Amino acid sequence: MNISQGSKLPPPPTPQQHPALAAQVKPSTPGRSGLRTPSNRKTIYDRNLNRTRTAELSRASFAYLFSEMVSYAQHRVTGIQDLERRLNEQGYPLGLRLLPLLLHREPPRLSVRPIRILPLLQFITTTLWRHLFGHPADTLERSSTNENEYMVSDNEPLVNAYISVPKEMNQFNAGAYVAGVVEGVCDAGALTARVSAHNAGDEMWPGKTVWLIRFGEGVVEREGLLERGK
Repeated sequence: MNISQGSKLPPPPTPQQHPALAAQVKPSTPGRSGLRTPSNRKTIYDRNLNRTRTAELSRASFAYLFSEMVSYAQHRVTGIQDLERRLNEQGYPLGLRLLPLLLHREPPRLSVRPIRILPLLQFITTTLWRHLFGHPADTLERSSTNENEYMVSDNEPLVNAYISVPKEMNQFNAGAYVAGVVEGVCDAGALTARVSAHNAGDEMWPGKTVWLIRFGEGVVEREGLLERGK
C-alpha cells in the first residue's frame, strides 16, 4: 500500500471490533507503573544476601565486561589522569556497598565494622581481595616517610591481565578501578582516604601494581587518640 501526501489511514481496530486483539489486551492495574515484574512478584532486593556468596564469574565474562568499562571511560578524556579518574569514580560506589555486604557475610564475631586503620587494611587485603580476585593481596606495607600512607601490592592484578596499553600510554594503570573500590570501602568505614594505582613491574612480575592509600589527617589524629587511650 502506497501512502501519498494528503491521504488518510483508516483508524486501527478496537478490541471490541477484533476479538483476538481483545484477548491480548489486559487492563492495567491502577497505581502500578509500567515496569515488568517477575510472576512471583520478587525482585533482586528479595534475594538472600548470602545466596551468591560463593558464586564466581568466568574470566572471559570479566574480561569482556571490564574492557567495555575501560572503553566507555576512555571517551572524551583529556589524558591518562582523566581516564584513571573516571575508572576510580566507577569503582567507588561498589566499595561503598561492599563493606556492609562482606561484613554481613562474616561470622558474628568478625562482623564488626573496623574503626582502626590496621584492621581495615587487613580486611581489605584479605576479605575484600579474596571476594574480588579469589586470593589475598601479596603485600601490605607502611610508608617509612609518611605515617598516613600505606601500600598494597598485587603481583598479577586481574584488572591488568586483559588490557592492552599502547606505548604512548604506558603510565596508565587499569588498577585505578580497584583504587576506587578501596577508596569506597575506606569511606564506608569512616576512615576517609585517597587511593591511587601505580605500576611497579619488574622482570619477575611485569604487571605488578601498588595501590597507595593516603588517609586523611583527621583519621591519623583519631588513630593516635585511640592508641593512647588503650
